[in-house]
This record gives sequence, C-alpha cells and structure tokens, in this order.
Amino acid sequence: MESTGGDGKAPGGPRVLVVGGGIAGLGAAQRLCCHSAFPHLRVLEATARAGGRIRSECSFGGVVEVGAHWIHGPSRGNPVFRLAAEYGLLGEKELSEENQLVETGGHVGLPSVTYTSSGVRVSLQLVAEMATLFYGLIDQTREFLQAAETPVPSVGEYLRKEISQHVAGWREDEETKKLKLAVLNAFFNLECCVSGTHSMDLVALAPFGEYTVLPGLDCTFSKGYQGLTNCMMASLPENTVVFEKPVKTIHWNGAFQEAAFPGETFPVSVECEDGDRLPAHHVIVTVPLGFLKEHLDTFFDPPLPAEKAEAIRKIGFGTNNKIFLEFEEPFWEPDCQLIQVVWEDTSPLEDPAPALRDAWFRKLIGFVVLPAFGSVHVLCGFIAGLESEFMETLSDEEVLLCLTQVLQRVTGNPQLPAPKSVLRSRWHSAPYTRGSYSYVAVGSTGDDLDLLAQPLPADGTDDQLQILFAGEATHRTFYSTTHGALLSGWREADRLLGLWAPQVQQPQPRL
Repeated sequence: MESTGGDGKAPGGPRVLVVGGGIAGLGAAQRLCCHSAFPHLRVLEATARAGGRIRSECSFGGVVEVGAHWIHGPSRGNPVFRLAAEYGLLGEKELSEENQLVETGGHVGLPSVTYTSSGVRVSLQLVAEMATLFYGLIDQTREFLQAAETPVPSVGEYLRKEISQHVAGWREDEETKKLKLAVLNAFFNLECCVSGTHSMDLVALAPFGEYTVLPGLDCTFSKGYQGLTNCMMASLPENTVVFEKPVKTIHWNGAFQEAAFPGETFPVSVECEDGDRLPAHHVIVTVPLGFLKEHLDTFFDPPLPAEKAEAIRKIGFGTNNKIFLEFEEPFWEPDCQLIQVVWEDTSPLEDPAPALRDAWFRKLIGFVVLPAFGSVHVLCGFIAGLESEFMETLSDEEVLLCLTQVLQRVTGNPQLPAPKSVLRSRWHSAPYTRGSYSYVAVGSTGDDLDLLAQPLPADGTDDQLQILFAGEATHRTFYSTTHGALLSGWREADRLLGLWAPQVQQPQPRL
C-alpha cells in the first residue's frame, strides 16, 4: 500500500534513518515503527550493541552499570519509569507510591560514613551541617532563573562567594574550620559528578535552575538498565537496527539518486565509514554531543548553519566515570550505602594545583556500596573532570594499586587487603561518545539546547525535516538524563508523524 503523507514525494512511504541506537534513537524508532506510514526505517548503530550510554555488564557474578545508573525521579511524570514499569523491570519497592512521592530536590543523600585522607572519621553532624549549607546554596541558584543579570557567571563562583561570607562567621578553632572547608570541597567534587563537568566554574549560573527535578527516590534496575533498551529493541521489526555501521558524513539539501530506486530523488544521503551511501527523506541524528563536537567539521555536508554549530561548541559536555572494586570481604558496615572521602587541606576557596599524575584520585568523591551479589562485595567509585579523563589513560593495575593505597590511607588500616579486581568506564575515550553528558556551560543558555533541537533546513521550505536532532543534550529541562533522551526521541518521531500522518491519531505508547 502506498503512503501519500506529507508532500507525496515518497512512493511507498518515506525512508527514515536514525543515527545512533541509544535510548533516544530507539525511542524514535519505536514510536515510528508502530505506524503504517513508516515502513522503511533503519537505525544505524556504530558499535556492536544498542543502548548507547545505557550499558550494563555482567561482572563480579552480577550486573553492574557502566553507564546510566539510576532512574532520576522515578514517578509517573518520568517516561523511563513508566516504560520500565510496563516492561516489568522494576521491583515492588521501586513501584511503591511511597517511593514515587519522595522529594529529593535532586540532591544525593548523606554519606553513611566520611573518612579523611589521614584516616579519621568525620562526625556525621559536621557533614550534615556542611551538606545543609551546600545544598541550600545550590537551591538558591534557582533565584537567578528570571534575573536580568547574575552577580557572577558560574555556579562555582556563586557558591564560593556565598561560602566565603559564611566562613567569616564561623567561630570554631582553625582545625575545625579547615575540616569544614575540606568537607565542602568534597561536595563540590560530588556536584561535578552530578553535572558531568570538570569544575562548577564552567557551569552557567543563570540557566542552572532550568534543569527540572522530578519527584521520586532515585532507583536502579536489579537486572540492569540495559534490560530497558533490550526490550525496546525487541519490540522493533527484525533487522531494524544495523550494528557496526558508523556514519561518516550526512549529505543533505541535495537531490540524490539511487540505482535501487529508479526515478526517485532523495534530499539526504548518509555516507557510512564502510563506503555505503544510504538515501533518505529524513535522518534523525541522536549521537552524543561529545561526538558532534569532535566531528562537527566533517559530519554534515553542507556544514551546519553557523548558529547551530556555535550552539554545539558552546554547550558543555564533560566526563563522569565509575571505578568498580571487588572485595573478598567488606571492610564497611552492613548498612553502609555511601562512603565519602574528604581530602584534608583542600578548600573550594583555593584553586588546587593541577597535578594529574600524582593527585588524580583526589577528585574521587568516594564509593557507592552496590547491593551484594551473593558472596561478592563491590564498591563503585565516581570521579569527574580532567582527573577522570586522565584515569582512563592508566592501566587497570595502576588504578587498582592507587585506590588500594587510598583506601588503606582513609580507613587508617595499612593492612587493608587490596581489591580482587577492578572494572571501570572510559566514556571520554569511547570514540562514538567522547564524554558522559551535557551541561549548560558559561557562555551558553537553554536557548542553545533548543537551537540544537531544531530540524534542518531551518528556512521552512518544502524540503523540510531533512535532518532532525534528538538526544539528552537537546532537552532544555531534562538534559543529561535518560528520560530527557527518551522524550527527545519521541519529540522528533512526533514531528515526522505530524508531517506524514497528520490526519491519523498519533499512537501513544501503552504506559
């Protein structure tokens, strides 16, 4: 049956290519494939697996999340939560009304224990006091959302300015003041992990509050986040996703002909690294912003309009990595959930001397205790920024030795047994990712994310919607999240449905 949607120039329905098989690409494909107007759809995935930055690995006798870890804000307003619930991937606790109603404000819970670099335990009361101060200031940044101007350009500078005023009022002895500043520095490092940035000085203050936190206590998938993207994959017609098919250049605004389609011309031709040229009416680009930044000059022909290219350059995209350590026996308490590490003699008010080789590990925020897999005990360390990228260049042996020494030092136990094994993410080195997720950098605003999301050509001619853009960095209020990515994929699918099947009720996923 021939489809005559849109401008009627595509006998048999439009040819749609989705570049990237992460949750944005799979979400767009799933939305379009259940519609008869789109019989010719392919997802081109550069690697051998789907899921993108959702990546669960079988290791240590269980499943660990090398990529996305939590559903942030697991409640009815979160499409990832609803889809995971529909697929039966969440437990009773995760689905409970009680869990969905928790308001975290987007802040990480307090550590179960805080160790200093000299092996001393910090009182939970002092840590709680510093957390209240720090997160109170983070919440205050929302005040600048509608402000005509901000006192300083970045979140980091604002926090330091406010903290300096608080410090002036502290009445404790010098040692306690120094310890408080070191604890605050640890919260800065944690916030760098949350924002996926090297420094909070790179994160723009004015738009910071646009990021929207959904209610719900952040939860995990007991059998792996990738179960979600696997289910999405399985719902697509066979052979929809083509693996190990990296794209080299998207040629657009043309009139391309293809021997397989005599008499037809296509506005877009996708050139793959293997030399294949695939014609298309529409291409949905869902590749990570880090990849776009690196290949901006060669990925589009003709080049992107100057303002879109500028948005890609300006939006922030940093690195947050995980280091998993497996232990024979736990050295932590049974109910311990988060071990915080505080480096004495650090302060957010002083610029640290950049010494990557000797001090990269000082950016480590500590360790999340993973649920035990039988008799296997695993800690998951988080580290962001340039130190995280330097860590990627080291060998497993170097990382294991270094973190063994760190743990022996902070626990005050030089006999603490070394971990049995190490596993880590390397998102900056990953050639098709080049980092972890986006943030709104100094010099950019939420308008840049909206600009990145705009389809091409931008002049609203008949040759509309040749290239569409999805992915977490194209969602103004949910950037950096899996739900932002999924919603962006649905958004672009709906754009095409509006063009080709405007008279048909658009199918909503059964959620």
